[in-house]
Amino acid sequence: MPGLPAAAAKEGLAPLDYMRRHGCFLVQDQVYKTHESELPTTSEHQIDEQEGVVRQIGNVVGVWAGGKARVGFPTQSRKLELWSQTMADWGWPEYAAPGYIESHVDEQKLDRARGEMVLVGTFRLPTLIHTRSANSKWLTELSNSNPVWIHPTDALRLGVATGDLVRVTTRTGYYVNAAWVTEGVRPGVVACSHHLGRWKVGGDQHGVNRWQLHDVDFRAVGKGQYLIRRISDVGPFASGDPESSKVWWHSGGVHQNFTFPVQPDPVSGMHCWHQRVTVARGALGDRYGDVFVDTNLSMAVFAEWLAKARPAGPHGPGNLRRPLHFKRVCRPIDAAYKLER
Repeated sequence: MPGLPAAAAKEGLAPLDYMRRHGCFLVQDQVYKTHESELPTTSEHQIDEQEGVVRQIGNVVGVWAGGKARVGFPTQSRKLELWSQTMADWGWPEYAAPGYIESHVDEQKLDRARGEMVLVGTFRLPTLIHTRSANSKWLTELSNSNPVWIHPTDALRLGVATGDLVRVTTRTGYYVNAAWVTEGVRPGVVACSHHLGRWKVGGDQHGVNRWQLHDVDFRAVGKGQYLIRRISDVGPFASGDPESSKVWWHSGGVHQNFTFPVQPDPVSGMHCWHQRVTVARGALGDRYGDVFVDTNLSMAVFAEWLAKARPAGPHGPGNLRRPLHFKRVCRPIDAAYKLER
């Protein structure tokens, strides 16, 4: 991490010890208007004042503004683009300009007559960071359950109160959780934090973080159908940390992601998390934490979404599977983007 070794040395610490003490490190400050940062020019740069760009070997690498070469925006033109030539080149011209895109959870797509609602699967409590917070006893003590948030009007319609079990059914399965009636969500929408519900098969929990962990019975109940049912709750446990014997919470939450079918956005390929669901009172035999999924339906839904995509072959310029200029955390070599004929 740039600057961390020097900052740690000033305090006589190793970088890891510095992070253990402070928990964070400021890499760069005042990162506003980075597009206006000056671009160091070289002899290879050609300035086109009429078009307002800076080129290098024919490629636009910056903009010319205010009499200076500047970094610009991370687009091909280095300008703020309202028209995306990339979208047009890759076969999605109808989305080249900003506009409303009707999603799978658009109001017109919901069957309200049969009780369909929108589940916000990306909702999260501000005290937790996915299930990675499970190793933090203090954060876990603050937030140790993830009930289904439901508006009072919907709760009245379903006949449920705070604490009652509800079954949330997706296109491929369902999970059973407790309801929390609140005006914090709008009518017709439910939300469930995605941080909780860590589970483990079997009773051997040696070396496993247990602040948010419960044991489950993971069983096949049909061809391609699976049910997860908890057999023990979160509770006190013996460890090198004396605080582990003081665990007073028991819920641990419900793992909902197992019930979400794969929904790849046809343009970007990223997962569409929001779900069309129905919510009902817990059925006879339902237990808190039950999670059921039918993988046969999962594959069918995936195929349905995949059919919405458009092949890269006829559209991608230069025989590419995706644009080379798209940012990636770990970018492969250019050859990995090529389609084989």
